Amino acid sequence: MKQHQYEVTVKHIADAQGNPSAYSETLQFNAYNHDDLFKVLEHLRQANLLDDEKTKAFAVGLKLFGETLLENKDIALFKEFLPQFAQFMKTLKQTVKTQNSATETD
Repeated sequence: MKQHQYEVTVKHIADAQGNPSAYSETLQFNAYNHDDLFKVLEHLRQANLLDDEKTKAFAVGLKLFGETLLENKDIALFKEFLPQFAQFMKTLKQTVKTQNSATETD
């Protein structure tokens, strides 16, 4: 399967109490996905389900997690969760479609 390739960088800025991060390094890795994350992000933005920062985090996290599930569907832990994830994705797609249709008609 052909996949889009991404470079993901995470930098810890502050701890839970708001103190500056004690970590000097960043977490950086390559990730692959069958979907174009920027198109997914645009659809989610148009649906206006979350604010922009949360939408970006949700889109990236969801697609990275989903790809891991699909690529490892034979592992018992993932195999058990896959039906619920598939249902969630179906519901999400329908919600986004409905929201985007409503926005277009406003």
